[in-house]
Amino acid sequence: MDASLLVIIVVATALAFDFTNGFHDTANSMATSIATGALKPRTAVAFSAVLNLVGALLSVEVAKTISGGVVDDARITPAVVFGGLVGAIMWNLVTWYVGLPSSSSHALFGGLIGATWIASGADAVHFAKVVDKVVVPSIAAPLVAGIVALLATYLTYKLTRRTRPSVASKGFRAGQVASAALMSLAHGTNDAQKTMGIITLTLITAGTLAPGAEPPLWVILSAAIAIALGTYLGGWRITHTLGKGLTTIEAPQGFAAQTSAATVIMASSHLGFALSTTHVASGGIMGSGLGRQLDGVRWGVAGRMALAWLFTLPAAGIVGAAAGKVASLGTAGVVVVAVVGVGVAVGIWLLSRREPVRPEHVVDEIAAQAETHKVAA
Repeated sequence: MDASLLVIIVVATALAFDFTNGFHDTANSMATSIATGALKPRTAVAFSAVLNLVGALLSVEVAKTISGGVVDDARITPAVVFGGLVGAIMWNLVTWYVGLPSSSSHALFGGLIGATWIASGADAVHFAKVVDKVVVPSIAAPLVAGIVALLATYLTYKLTRRTRPSVASKGFRAGQVASAALMSLAHGTNDAQKTMGIITLTLITAGTLAPGAEPPLWVILSAAIAIALGTYLGGWRITHTLGKGLTTIEAPQGFAAQTSAATVIMASSHLGFALSTTHVASGGIMGSGLGRQLDGVRWGVAGRMALAWLFTLPAAGIVGAAAGKVASLGTAGVVVVAVVGVGVAVGIWLLSRREPVRPEHVVDEIAAQAETHKVAA
């Protein structure tokens, strides 16, 4: 296959991943605001899409981590990157279909590491950098966000216990609009940059850019637009899980969860840590649930999420390894991987149409749960 054509295919696939990242992770920014009624669903996703786009333009530190730190760019080809992207997209679609907020970031890392490992050997993967910039932050960040959210929620309820609930709720809902904006901005500074890094890595492996180069302007803009479009699409299955399934969210909790998660993500983006924003957002929500009451988290749902987190890297890695190996065989291999990938994606989409989850479903079920919670209280 002509090298230029292969690069175009990989860039298009990377932007497709970025799009799936957007609708897969919409819940990270907006689930709590929708759950408390601070923002209407369609308004929330439009708001989030714009701020994701803006956030993607603020920094390139995470992009540089991806393009110059995770794998040896001198030992892989665009075909290998293509295989890794296919592995990441497949995992994103599967977990979206079942409504599990797994990490798009870890799916991307898993796919890229698996494809590189099978094509060029284990020493082509910079495992020390992976541990330093990916694994350690992925464990520490959600714990920090959860602890901060727990303390903030506990103190919030303590300080407002003599305030009329209706007044406190109204004030915190207004605050949630600001915290949701900050969370969307933070998401853009971290997740959109991963696609920028992958496209930059592809251009480096093709010889178009020099090693260590920063993302060109067209790469930054295209990645920002792709994640914004995906965010606007929604991702209601995962919003349903984070907004309703994990804990019953009240306005003070939502404010604490979003603010703590956004702060952790913004700080990590500045340092170039490629976080799982999904893990951080989920940690904030769980912490806020525990801050309101010790039995405020549905641990069965949390357990399913933890299993998805645990299997994301290896599962995407296995698919990425297989796809990367086939794609590296030549034109026929790339075509086979592309056809299989498109077929699986279309199949998952058709299955999702049989039991769709729409914005009104999320709102109705959250309202019903809130009424149940009031009766129980």
